[in-house]
Amino acid sequence: MTIDWKALRDAATDVRARAYAPYSQFLVGAALLGDDGRIFTGCNVENASYGLCICAERNAVFNAVAQGVRSFRAIALVSTAAKPITPCGACRQVLSEFRPSFEVRCYGQTGTEEHYTVDALLPAGFDDSALPSKP
Repeated sequence: MTIDWKALRDAATDVRARAYAPYSQFLVGAALLGDDGRIFTGCNVENASYGLCICAERNAVFNAVAQGVRSFRAIALVSTAAKPITPCGACRQVLSEFRPSFEVRCYGQTGTEEHYTVDALLPAGFDDSALPSKP
């Protein structure tokens, strides 16, 4: 299956418009492509208690998992920043939970884009190999 990056970017741009960011005014949209071909979107949602905010990337992952999808091919990120932004550390860790690694494209408002894989963004991420074995 070929990845339609334009469709992913457009979906991320559309959902970015629905982000709730009254404090930072920093809007982010994410579009996650499941192995089944469906696109799951998420936007950032802020809270006056800053620790309760959720990023667009995790919102998209949680949306996909809630709909039964746990295998991904790609994610596109669009924000209101001039230059492309990459996922925060928490989002990198959440993305790395879903193996194998997949493509990440980040788009800036100036037309620039950056390409990564989840593994490149988090090369030594915490995984289940560190957990005790199940009996």
